[in-house]
Amino acid sequence: MNPQKRRAIFERLRAENPHPESELDHTTPFELLVAVVLSAQATDRSVNKATALLFPVANTPAAIAKLGVDALIPYVQTIGLYRNKAKNVVALAEILLREHQGTVPAQREALERLPGVGRKTANVVLNVAFGQPTMAVDTHIFRVANRTGLAPGKDPGEVERKLLKFVPDEFGLHAHHWLLLHGRYVCVARAPKCGDCPIRDLCEYRDKTA
Repeated sequence: MNPQKRRAIFERLRAENPHPESELDHTTPFELLVAVVLSAQATDRSVNKATALLFPVANTPAAIAKLGVDALIPYVQTIGLYRNKAKNVVALAEILLREHQGTVPAQREALERLPGVGRKTANVVLNVAFGQPTMAVDTHIFRVANRTGLAPGKDPGEVERKLLKFVPDEFGLHAHHWLLLHGRYVCVARAPKCGDCPIRDLCEYRDKTA
């Protein structure tokens, strides 16, 4: 895929949704961090239902640490892997209090040292909370990047590196969300909705649906 085609793809995705936002409900960087940690192998909808009950009770590192794992579990037990996630959320809250004065760091290395925070989670927080042009490659973005030919790669790391290299700078801030939402609602896994796709003629997928 050539640079002109890549640019055209993002121009169309931007025209469809000029200001994409995370579908995880949050009002602060800490709420976002907690929501993203909870969202691993879970839907945003299930996380939003849980945090709608949790955040009015505890939405700061101090409040979460005070709540503790046992009291946190009832709020998140509808989410997969909830016991381990509850432990991670309380542990990361304690570290934020101890090492970062209760604030979420805007540095990748510091984020990735937090329990339950891997590269993808750190990328989401850096992008959404701090406006950094990162690429959080989840299953949707991995599929879209490979299927369209935009940034094919054998693993999420390779796709991330190629996206950072190939995506024009002017689209860097929102590219992650455009690709995520495109994969979630249009370029879906089993039967992509190619008939509704705004980039159908630019996509290099050979087995397009009607």
